[in-house]
Amino acid sequence: MPDASIDSLAAALDLQTVRVVRRIAERGSLTAAADSLGYSQPAVSQQLRRFESRTGIALVERVGRGIRLTESGRVLARHAQAVATAIEAAADELAEIQGLRAGRVRLVAFPSASATLVPRLISALAAAHPGVDITYVEAEPPEAVQAVRADQADLAITFSYPGDRDDPHRASARGLEVRAFGEEPMRLVLPAGHAAAASDVVDLEVLRDEAWIAGCPRCRGHLLELAGTAGFTPRIAFETDNFVAVEGMVAQGLGVALLPALALAASPRHADVVARPTARADVRSLHLVTARGADRVPAVAAALAALTMLAAR
Repeated sequence: MPDASIDSLAAALDLQTVRVVRRIAERGSLTAAADSLGYSQPAVSQQLRRFESRTGIALVERVGRGIRLTESGRVLARHAQAVATAIEAAADELAEIQGLRAGRVRLVAFPSASATLVPRLISALAAAHPGVDITYVEAEPPEAVQAVRADQADLAITFSYPGDRDDPHRASARGLEVRAFGEEPMRLVLPAGHAAAASDVVDLEVLRDEAWIAGCPRCRGHLLELAGTAGFTPRIAFETDNFVAVEGMVAQGLGVALLPALALAASPRHADVVARPTARADVRSLHLVTARGADRVPAVAAALAALTMLAAR
């Protein structure tokens, strides 16, 4: 037979208490936790006292003028994401019985996906499931992974480069679900009149004496690694995360660049710029990141299925 004390604890442990404890762990104070949840501090304190009166277990303790989680509170905080995901899965499965007329997907993705994959995904979901609420925030992969971990996003579209020492899908994604989504070709971006533009593919080595326009830190790191393999260190003259600006600089003959295909697809091609594959057919990998078990949430599952179809195209 189950221990009666376990039954009483389970009965007393409501989702709101779990959320409160998790926010205290994240924010470090009752006031900050209450603000993030949209509650008053007295309401949060009352929630914690109600649990303690029912179970005899204190979740917080005073330290000077502030509070901290007790050992029991830290245990509960550790399980909070799994509990929240399971509850949301149950709620969305009930919505699925009603034909997926309700639900939500909080989406986060990197900038070049904002103008390519994301609009198509939102449009496909809105057409197939008009009752599903979709929100979107743009962020680079490390911040996107953290958003999923912090339950600020349900689904992140991210990328990584081969050999990336700071790959956000390793230690920082531990405990999350990371799915391979496909590969995105890298392209060398050259002025239309450049001698190398006449070739169907271009070896980086022939561009060793060029000025380079670099992008985000991880993109710049990938350029340095590829150039190092080709036997040179690129002379980086300009740096910008704005891929439209990169094309504009290349068009003016200020340098050459290495951009992923989605960045080039995100805006009309500049008339004075050409893009060529690298001789090694370099790519970067695309990933979908969710909490474990999130694919049991119908709205998230629908988003994953739509993205899989987009990748196939």
